[in-house]
Amino acid sequence: MKNMTKAAVALLAASALQAFGQSYPTKPVHVIISFTPGSSTDIVGRIVVQKLSEIWGQPVIPENRSGAGGSIGTAAAAKAPADGYTLLVDSNAHTLTPSIYAKLPYDVEKDFVDIAPLASQPNVLIVNANSPYKTLMDLVNAAKAKPGAINWGHAGVGSGTHLNTEKFVAASKINVTQIPFKGTPEVVQAMLSGSVDCYWAPISAAIPHIKGGRVRPLAVSSPKRNSQLPDVPTTGEAGVQGADAPLWFGLWAPAGTPANIVAKISADTRKALADPGVRDRLSNLGNDTMDMSPQDFARFVRSEVREYARVIKAAGIKPQ
Repeated sequence: MKNMTKAAVALLAASALQAFGQSYPTKPVHVIISFTPGSSTDIVGRIVVQKLSEIWGQPVIPENRSGAGGSIGTAAAAKAPADGYTLLVDSNAHTLTPSIYAKLPYDVEKDFVDIAPLASQPNVLIVNANSPYKTLMDLVNAAKAKPGAINWGHAGVGSGTHLNTEKFVAASKINVTQIPFKGTPEVVQAMLSGSVDCYWAPISAAIPHIKGGRVRPLAVSSPKRNSQLPDVPTTGEAGVQGADAPLWFGLWAPAGTPANIVAKISADTRKALADPGVRDRLSNLGNDTMDMSPQDFARFVRSEVREYARVIKAAGIKPQ
């Protein structure tokens, strides 16, 4: 060993690391999901996690840790060992919370490795099936007639549904009372009980309630209509411009996770998303799968951090 050159030692180390990456995973992988069971983040995350378990031949165990716009689960993931055995599934709240919370216990750009995006979908504005609001403009006009009277739910300060609410309020020039919850199931339950009037629900979580006749969709937050709800207009078509706010989901690991492990997780995640069964399950819930290298995803994440910072500042929201 003493006679080995530095180059030989480096090559040996690289070979060992590569072998380690090829054998990964050799034990169960834990995936922290930053929102509640039944939320859109949870639904999308579990579909992908199930396929990864099949690909790896190891249990991949989802664990919901919700609250504070996804930042509680994200903080737990940031503190986990950087060995590839604890991962994070989060929504675009991951890039929104830095502009919402003044003292996050982690740094989105420094404490995580960006692995892969999973899917994107619009939110859909829903009201109780018995609501008097039949169209988007019915709701807007009611809000303008009685400022602050509309109770508008969202899935927690710093969530993607919070951002959608802020963008819509600004674009439509209305004044509403915003009520934060832990996640989508809690908001929907409050709507069904009459505690809130409306919610920008992630479409994958809203579709079962829409098809079940429990809620009424008024608009989707995307530039074009969604194939799963073809009769529901976009916000622009329904009368409000500049309120588009699609939701997306991604996979992260703690900073310091070996590059070859990150590369393997990314490649296998992309393989999972390309599987026809996975694509169909996601598509049937209103999702479009996403495909980026870790490098492209990292650039995308940073651009989203900057964009949300601009939107939050323009909305006049002060970090909490």
